[in-house]
Amino acid sequence: MDRNEFVRWKREGSMGILSLSNNKENYLDVPDFIDMDEFRQWTEEPNLKGIIIHGIGRNFSAGANLERLKELVNNRKVLSDKLSKGKEVLNYIEQLEIPVIASINGVCFGGGLEIALACHIRIASKNALFAFPEINHGLIPGLGGTFRSVKLVKNKAFEIILNGDMMNAEKALEIGLIDDVSNAKDAFEYAREKLLRMTEGRSLELIRFAMKALKNADLLAKEEALQEETRMFCELAANLKI
Repeated sequence: MDRNEFVRWKREGSMGILSLSNNKENYLDVPDFIDMDEFRQWTEEPNLKGIIIHGIGRNFSAGANLERLKELVNNRKVLSDKLSKGKEVLNYIEQLEIPVIASINGVCFGGGLEIALACHIRIASKNALFAFPEINHGLIPGLGGTFRSVKLVKNKAFEIILNGDMMNAEKALEIGLIDDVSNAKDAFEYAREKLLRMTEGRSLELIRFAMKALKNADLLAKEEALQEETRMFCELAANLKI
């Protein structure tokens, strides 16, 4: 499947919706599942304040298509390049200065889980299942899953990746792999409501400043992060109409 067929983009007001679509399981046929130039164009559209990523149908994504992966293994350089480009996509999602929510139904395995982990917020339906099954196929996560899972759930990542077992939404919430569980079978509407609450009626500048301040807490030393917080606060305060 062509990358342009796998990923669909549409706008709903100030919200962007990125849909994964590849049969029932929404398999990733290639690690670089989206064209970066096209993705940048979408995310730079005027007045875009947030994005929801979800899977078409019953599942978010079951991860890599192993049959297609076997074809790539024959050329290590091509495989390495595609993995690097796939990581570039996920790094780009993570670095966006607008909130990105993963709306997760059904299975969220392997590369699918790596996409979700690159999002800022993960909301799952009560029937969602999570796993890094790569170890059962003689592999490890290849799109940053090892790094992001350790950052997110600390030592629990060793068990998740080395066992390769499935966990349900309740367990994923308990260990901090996801942020919320919808009572509905489909998490999309709940994710949509949450994104609207965070962005509706707020300027794009305010959203970006809040995102920057939150990310600085992880990326910068404490004093530098606090200085940046002060700078952004003062800049926003200067524009207040009291």
